[in-house]
Amino acid sequence: MKTITEAFISQFGGSSEEVRVFFAPGRVNLIGEHIDYNGGHVLPCALEIGTYLAVRKRSDSKLLFYSKNFQDKGVIEADLSTLVNDPAHSWANYPKGVISFLSDRIGSEGYEFYFCGNIPNGAGLSSSASIELVTAVCLNEMNGIGLSNMELVKLSQQVENQFIGVNCGIMDQFAVGFGEADQAVLLNCETLEYRYVPLNLPNHSIVIANTNKQRGLADSAYNERRAVCESALEKIKTEFPIQELCHLNEGQLPQAERLLNDEEKQRVRHVVTENERTLKAVEVLEQDDLFAFGDLMKTSHVSLRDDYEVSCHELDVMVEAAWRQKGVVGARMTGAGFGGCTVNIVEDQHVESFKANVKEEYTAKTGLVPDFYTVKVGRGTRELTGEEVTQLQL
Repeated sequence: MKTITEAFISQFGGSSEEVRVFFAPGRVNLIGEHIDYNGGHVLPCALEIGTYLAVRKRSDSKLLFYSKNFQDKGVIEADLSTLVNDPAHSWANYPKGVISFLSDRIGSEGYEFYFCGNIPNGAGLSSSASIELVTAVCLNEMNGIGLSNMELVKLSQQVENQFIGVNCGIMDQFAVGFGEADQAVLLNCETLEYRYVPLNLPNHSIVIANTNKQRGLADSAYNERRAVCESALEKIKTEFPIQELCHLNEGQLPQAERLLNDEEKQRVRHVVTENERTLKAVEVLEQDDLFAFGDLMKTSHVSLRDDYEVSCHELDVMVEAAWRQKGVVGARMTGAGFGGCTVNIVEDQHVESFKANVKEEYTAKTGLVPDFYTVKVGRGTRELTGEEVTQLQL
């Protein structure tokens, strides 16, 4: 086992004196799904798992990228003068995008980057936002740029939208940048107003279950859902003075639905009720009513399954198996859907039996073998120093 600094030196040589280490977490969204792009409220939290980055400046303009998670790609080489999205550069396009957006503020010296993450790839836990934020914070600190946390979050979302070409909302980057231990973040995705909500989970754990179903439909379905929401909003605006679907409340739904076709009705019903569920979830968490929160997780999944139609057979099997297990407070799909993960809150003494029983039922019904991760709520992106670095074994 090596420290990340030792692993960096093994890869790039030289001394460790100039090497600095940064960390950005992954995230999971507890409730408030598919409403970040409809002006809604979301309730994500940062996780203790994430992306570690050891970095050192060079004397020339070269950029060298290495990831322990993608060792087969070797060292990917680029240059400050040629920062374009190159499919051959795979994962390194994420940090390259951040460098590109900050290129006029970081001088002419290149960098050596050693990335190492313990976020499962493709699990919907925001490994891409984690890579973006750790790179952004690193460049901000090493060059004394002075951007605020909010500016770094917005920049990272711009990288995803404009450099990578993924039309995501801001939730992922926000949770990664603003996370705090034992707190969820209630974020208004329209105004970016936020506040912390205590996430007291005594004797309970958050368990992420990965269906290991490839999310082949997720991108196209995501774009379709956004388009339907946008067309519905334009129709509703003819009778309601609103700018976002989440400005509607549940009591206004019957009148609004008269303006919509059947598909639009379903999508809007999910958006409006999910926004209200998220606000209710904050109320019950602040009252330490974990079981009421679990009920809201369940109705959230049903809405995503029936009204927004972004679940799939594998996610439904996983969630329904979880609902039947002893010690389960709540379970729902999380993320884009059509595969990916479920988020579960499980009593500590039942976590192992939960994993075993859900795995058995899920594999019997789908032929797939799931993975489980018991995670803790962690802090946001930051530089690591002292024992945080020396005790970090890879």
